[in-house]
Amino acid sequence: MLEWWDGFWAIYSTVIFGIGINAMLALSIYLTLSCGLLSLANAAFMGIGAYTASMISMQTALPFPLALLAGAIMPAIVALIIGIPTLRLSGVYLAMATLGFGEVVRVIVLNMEITGGPMGLNGIPQKTEWWHIVLLLAAILFILARMRRSKTGRAFEAIKEDEIAARLMGVNVGGYKLLAFVMGASIAGIAGGLNAHYTFTIGPGNYAFENAVDILTMAVFGGTSNLIGPLIGSSSLTLLPEFMHSLKDFRLAANGLILILVILYLPKGIWDPARIRNFRKKLTSSSSGKVS
Repeated sequence: MLEWWDGFWAIYSTVIFGIGINAMLALSIYLTLSCGLLSLANAAFMGIGAYTASMISMQTALPFPLALLAGAIMPAIVALIIGIPTLRLSGVYLAMATLGFGEVVRVIVLNMEITGGPMGLNGIPQKTEWWHIVLLLAAILFILARMRRSKTGRAFEAIKEDEIAARLMGVNVGGYKLLAFVMGASIAGIAGGLNAHYTFTIGPGNYAFENAVDILTMAVFGGTSNLIGPLIGSSSLTLLPEFMHSLKDFRLAANGLILILVILYLPKGIWDPARIRNFRKKLTSSSSGKVS
């Protein structure tokens, strides 16, 4: 049994780590989507967190938790600075602005000597353990679950449904939007720090437009009605390449196709509690009809 587990872990540990990291990223964009914000900056925030934590680990003797904490705080500060003017936009205009921010971050990282330029950072200490990911993912889920039932969560929902009505009801729309944006950036930064300390190496290409689309696809595919949807979406799309080795060169095209199909036919994602309840009612009523 022990030998079987050792073999399984040696082969699939990278995939399991990837599911945990991607779950955090999907939850980071779920947070902004739950407040009605279509942001494509989470890949850039992940990169800021990854570079911050990695440079601290490589150039100082600070312990890993402090490096990871800095990797969460730095993207939050950047999100706070850019969020104040940017979040006045909405819809596709916000998406374009955050996409432009991501490109700015990528170009800056590409041309800075301290970040390793195009070569990125190599030889990052391997410090991420499986329990780090499990512990932090559980903590993030706990915080977000508590938030959903709180005044803040209800304000997010109100803003998402009708921003003007929420403002008329006295909700501080700008403040709550900024809170969601900053918290999402912080979660993405944690994911970046954990990933960098597992993969040993990072580069500007790891946090480009394609990654922003991947993160959005995971959340939209799973569904953003509750916390289960992003977890299902991130797990499914992380495991998909393992079952489709022959199509690995078309991964981005497959993700784009999935995103289009889900938006067209399952606008609330594959995990939609209302649709599942209706399906169960139909099954129950049909079973009752057969019995009678």
